[in-house]
Amino acid sequence: MSLFTNLLNLHSGNKPREDFFTEIAAYFLSLNNDILIDWLKHHSIISDDNYSNIKISTQQEHPALASHTEDSRLDIVVELSNGLSTDVIFIESKIGAKDGNNALKKYADILSNLPNVRHRILIYITRDYDPKEDIKTPAFNLEPKITFFQLRWHQFYAHLAQHSTDILAQEILMFMRINGMSTTNQFSSLDLLTMVNYNKTLNLMESTLGEEVQREFKLAFGGVINGAASRTQWKWSSRYIIYTKFSGNNLWCGLGYFNLNPDNFTEYPYLGICLEVSSNFGERPKIIKSMQKVINDKPNIWTPVDLTILPAWSAIFYRKSLQEFLSEKDQISAIKLFFQESIKELKTVQEQYFDFPWKGISIETVTEPDKKEDPNTSSFSTAEV
Repeated sequence: MSLFTNLLNLHSGNKPREDFFTEIAAYFLSLNNDILIDWLKHHSIISDDNYSNIKISTQQEHPALASHTEDSRLDIVVELSNGLSTDVIFIESKIGAKDGNNALKKYADILSNLPNVRHRILIYITRDYDPKEDIKTPAFNLEPKITFFQLRWHQFYAHLAQHSTDILAQEILMFMRINGMSTTNQFSSLDLLTMVNYNKTLNLMESTLGEEVQREFKLAFGGVINGAASRTQWKWSSRYIIYTKFSGNNLWCGLGYFNLNPDNFTEYPYLGICLEVSSNFGERPKIIKSMQKVINDKPNIWTPVDLTILPAWSAIFYRKSLQEFLSEKDQISAIKLFFQESIKELKTVQEQYFDFPWKGISIETVTEPDKKEDPNTSSFSTAEV
């Protein structure tokens, strides 16, 4: 796991992923002005590189204009000066979320109203496909003119990968890979292989988490959420699980496949069961104490995640690597047996170590909303190791 992913997990309680990455990227570019200029020139955003002063700021606040209903906070502002004139670039970044409340129009208004600026440029850079073809140049027909550019984060990833090899850059690249920001607009041979085998893989996982396993899970923990909700978990959280929630969204357990998008191809997904508690749950201290007792008594079979870190989601896992099942003649049966074993183990742990009441919920056919926001803003989020 990358350094920045660890730091994000540490501070995820109060710092969204978009803001977190904005700070990382801006800091890197402030140290590497040459890469910033090369990147801007590569996309024909600027043509001049004879700047004597480059200033980069983040989360810059601007009071509302007369036509606005609220103040604005800009992700990144780049000021390029050659001593005689100044060019200003506003960069709005999105990782998962989309432009809301007509923010780009507000930022263009602010940019157009800045005094003593030669070139005014608005960049909208996203992880996901979010076309803004309706925004032309000059953007919103404003005067002074605003030049609008739309980019994708995978383009920045490719540029950075070619132009920088220092440790900080490598950590940024790893963070971008983990968070789906390196994905290009080209299908690779691996993508095609994944595409044609998707249903087969899904059917195999579904068969190991079928009615018999779900029945035991529900009997043990009082509820089960599955079906399309499980596929939503795969999309946003790199796991395919059945699960249930206790005490709202503050405590939950899940059974199935985790780490389905590992950092590299030498890692295997793991499977098993987890119990996780949120960072702001009132009963968290009591639950963490019980989790630590489990780890102390059974260190060889239970794995802790962030039990001593705040603010962070904290969890314990009973799990095995998928690699351990590949030599089995009947892998499906072996995995199903392990899932049943995992249910019994967590149930035993619940009865022996926890005096907190668990009451699960069931959603057997109803789906969770297909979330449009970034996965780290979901109501529960398993930490990965």
